[in-house]
Amino acid sequence: MSHEEFPTDAPAVVTCGLPYANGDLHVGHLRTYVGGDVFSRALETLGQQTAFVSGSDMHGTPVAVNAESEGVSPESFALEWHEIYKETFPKFNVDFDNYGHTHDETNTAITRSIVRTLEQEGYVYEKQIMVAYDPIDDQYLPDRYVEGTCPYCGEHARGDECDEGCQRHLEPGEIEDPISAISGNPAEYRERTHKFFEVSAFSEYLSDFLDGLEGTSNARNQPREWIESGLKDWCITRDMDWGIDYPGADASDESSSDREADGSSDLVLYVWVDAPIEYISSTKQYTDRIGPDVYDWEETWRGDGEIVHVIGRDIIQHHTIFWPAMLRGAGYTEPRAVMASGFVTLGGKGFSTSRNRAVWAEEYLEEGFHPDLLRYYLATNGGFQQDVDFSWEKFRDRVNNELVGTVGNFLYRSLLFAHRNYAGTPDASVSPEVESRIEEAIEAFTAGVNDYSIRDAGNAAVRLASFGNEYIQRNEPWKLTDDDPEQAAQVIFDCVQIAKAIAVLFAPIAPDRCAALWAQLGEDGSVHDVTVDAALVPPARSFDEPEELFEKIPDERVEELNEKLEARVAEATDDDTDDAPGEETETTDTTDMDDIEPLTTDRISFEEFQELDIRVGEIVSAAGIEGADKLAKLEVDIGLETRQIVAGIKQLHDLESLPGTRVVIVANLEKAELFGVESNGMLLAAGEKADILTTHGDAAPGTKIR
Repeated sequence: MSHEEFPTDAPAVVTCGLPYANGDLHVGHLRTYVGGDVFSRALETLGQQTAFVSGSDMHGTPVAVNAESEGVSPESFALEWHEIYKETFPKFNVDFDNYGHTHDETNTAITRSIVRTLEQEGYVYEKQIMVAYDPIDDQYLPDRYVEGTCPYCGEHARGDECDEGCQRHLEPGEIEDPISAISGNPAEYRERTHKFFEVSAFSEYLSDFLDGLEGTSNARNQPREWIESGLKDWCITRDMDWGIDYPGADASDESSSDREADGSSDLVLYVWVDAPIEYISSTKQYTDRIGPDVYDWEETWRGDGEIVHVIGRDIIQHHTIFWPAMLRGAGYTEPRAVMASGFVTLGGKGFSTSRNRAVWAEEYLEEGFHPDLLRYYLATNGGFQQDVDFSWEKFRDRVNNELVGTVGNFLYRSLLFAHRNYAGTPDASVSPEVESRIEEAIEAFTAGVNDYSIRDAGNAAVRLASFGNEYIQRNEPWKLTDDDPEQAAQVIFDCVQIAKAIAVLFAPIAPDRCAALWAQLGEDGSVHDVTVDAALVPPARSFDEPEELFEKIPDERVEELNEKLEARVAEATDDDTDDAPGEETETTDTTDMDDIEPLTTDRISFEEFQELDIRVGEIVSAAGIEGADKLAKLEVDIGLETRQIVAGIKQLHDLESLPGTRVVIVANLEKAELFGVESNGMLLAAGEKADILTTHGDAAPGTKIR
């Protein structure tokens, strides 16, 4: 691991959190897999040697429980879902170099080897613990066989994680008021001997590790609380039959007498031991298939490899505490970066699988939408660690306005003009203005990758297309073909060069559509085999008449899709009014509350709140923005500096009376441009009348709100 800017000389591996082999995929699940695929492709576009791997998480209690309910073995149950995932991901152009699963021979062997090494190095010990037990059904209850109350925040929790509250990992015996998730019987605690991984021994290392960790800020900040409050050792075995057996002391580890002798004969490894090890196993399988001369998994995982994990934020702790400690203890390379995504909501509400309130992956495709449209929406709709709301209306607007109106419009009009007037690219060379603008786009793309921002990487191409529209409109080549044919040829050459640059830079986001664009341009080979340098290589001389790459989504299609969703939710609600634990619920009591928006069911962590830099400010000046009905330009003193902020308060407040008013602003919001005026922050106000938030006391400008 180098911490140098990408591309580096060391091999990289990009991994995605393993999907749990337990049910259908919906668009919320796809966010991390699309994100990982985009980032992997973008690295390769920079010239970085990269492997993109993942696999299905086959083990754990839910698989065993659901398999039993269907009357099949856990292995056959999980393998069926694994095959479905293998078929589904390519349909969304998520192109893993290797997609394995945690129950295969490679992962079983590497998992046992790593656990043996941890034990030999003195990081594993035995301990008597209290394990939940159902006395009526005479059954020990590991992990998610148990439900109860979180001892830290008091919310309802499952046996291994407070999934509805503080999202802490929970050790066996910690959950309060336990009940069996299978029978509903009250459970009791009984003493059992289990194996523990001494995570606490790595506290100092993990603190330093987080200091150097790249990726999203939530992946660095969230785990610090657990380190500062004192790390607890992790129980790495469970009382169940389904999983990887705890390894014996020697390499064969299959001797029942050996396993009985070390007290592990009836234990399997905790699912979070073998799940991340699949990253290593899948990379090894890739090397086994293509050869170490092409890609060497050991150089990555035991050498100086650039390891990037792309995950959901609900599993940050596992990837930034447990996993790097295991790697360190077993002599493997630590991750360079962890990119933790926000969640995806549906129309402002949480997905509810029990109510069928979801847009399912297969459903999206069956409705006839191209996968690259969803990839664009998920990859560029907000920062990666921010939550993204999916609605058919928002989806239509972004497709119609950005993909069709900006990118598609420029590509089709410029290439069609080039084909009809020059049978392809005219005889000219790129102008200094356009060459400079393409270079800026390459720099923005490169910076986006190195900032782990797939949104910025994708927007580099969209902004280049926006410039292309402005450039062709400004130069009006259709007026120049007769009056100044040399200048007309120059303008159209520039436009074709921009189109080629878009194909290169936008390919990680829209791989299929950019492959089609590459073919339309008459270029040889695949756009996925070139690097950013190709964006400035002169385009092919001739090409055929282009076709439009993106189609508008009609308003009536959105109405139709919303009706289908509402009907499906209503049917599921009639069948089963009880949501599964952890899923969003809706209240029907709206008495006297019609004018108040409902509270969101999605909670943020304290660490996420701390990422907001909310400050007291004092308005220095306020003036309306010419041509804008609602917008005003404010100069706000925030102690350390004076910020210019645009706010929609022009018609709701007497602007002349505002100077001297203490207000509350968000200081670390990304800059925006509204009506040509830069806004560097956000003024906080309540309701439709923009009731400006002020301070009760005399807090000085710049005071941070906590």
